[in-house]
Amino acid sequence: MTAKLRWLAGSGVVHVAFAFFAMGGWALFANRHHPMPKPLLAAVVQGTLSALLTLYLKTTVDALSKRFRGAKRLFLPPLLACLGSSAVLVAIHTMSGTPEVLRTIALPLAVSTTYAAIYNYSISRGEPGHDRDR
Repeated sequence: MTAKLRWLAGSGVVHVAFAFFAMGGWALFANRHHPMPKPLLAAVVQGTLSALLTLYLKTTVDALSKRFRGAKRLFLPPLLACLGSSAVLVAIHTMSGTPEVLRTIALPLAVSTTYAAIYNYSISRGEPGHDRDR
C-alpha cells in the first residue's frame, strides 16, 4: 500500500466524510418515494449523524472496553455503543420528520454495529497499537 493510500485509510477526516456521503446517500435512497425536500433532509440528517456517530462509536468502545473484563468485554462495549446510536438516530429522525425512519437507519446501524464489534474485538485481543490492559 502506498504511503498516500495508507494515509487516506487512516485519516479520521476521510472516515467521517465517507460516513457522511455513504449513509446520507442511503437515507436519500430510503426516502426516495416521498416528495422533496423530505428525502434531502433525511440525507443531510443521516449524513451528519453518521459522521458524528463514527467518532462516538470509537470513543465509546475505547472507554467501555476499559471497564469490562472477560466475556463481558467482548460484547458489552459494542452493544451499549450501538444502543446509544440507535436511540439518537430514532429520536433525531423522528424529530426532523424523516418519513421512513426504520428504513433510513437500518443500514447505518448494521454498518456501525459491525464496525463497533470488529473494532472492540481488535482492541480486546490486543491488536498491535492497542494497549490490551488499559
